[in-house]
Amino acid sequence: MVCVPSRATELGRHAVQEAAEFAGARKPVHLIDEPVAAAIGARMPIESALGNLIVDVGGGTTEVAVLSLGGVVASSSVRIAGNHFDQAIMAFCRKEYGLGIGQGTAEYVKTRYACAWPLREEGYVDIRGVDLVDGGPKTITVSTVELREAIEEPLAGICDAVRDTLEGTPPELVADASHQGLVLTGGGALLLGLDRRLAHEVGFPVRVARNPRHSVVRGAAAYLETF
Repeated sequence: MVCVPSRATELGRHAVQEAAEFAGARKPVHLIDEPVAAAIGARMPIESALGNLIVDVGGGTTEVAVLSLGGVVASSSVRIAGNHFDQAIMAFCRKEYGLGIGQGTAEYVKTRYACAWPLREEGYVDIRGVDLVDGGPKTITVSTVELREAIEEPLAGICDAVRDTLEGTPPELVADASHQGLVLTGGGALLLGLDRRLAHEVGFPVRVARNPRHSVVRGAAAYLETF
């Protein structure tokens, strides 16, 4: 069982199947849309006739989908996700402070200090790296407000993808989703305040799935058992 983006073309899906078979997977190779797998892993009632809204923020892409009767009704797939938050923090340090940091440091700062929504008490963090002028070690102190501004562009891209998906969804299913709420999955769902930011943007209640990093793989495994 292999997960593929909901917007993958037939040619792309066929290429994934061939790649899996070439790698030694037992035939037949089944494909499942990533949002469907994520929803199953998050234990959403996707078999019902009600509309279910899921946002899966992975490492390289974010998948947004409205699901009903076990299938995808409307979806968006954007190449904006967790890695882009890291890159945004790296670019911010480089541009504003002349500091070079690696992706590992950026990811640490993101998971510990970056927030998608204003904090009750803003704070500061020391970031160590390399001075891009003289090549020596350098430490800067940045605020959580600055970090939030640094990741604003990828945040806005994810919010836009959710709105675009809802615009292509039948009104009755949007009403269902607004009542049932949006479910966040994927490692990017752990970004502090992302649930509050999305709730503010779309006006829906938002919850983070239990163990969101593993929602997709758990859903794929559960779906595979049905064959």
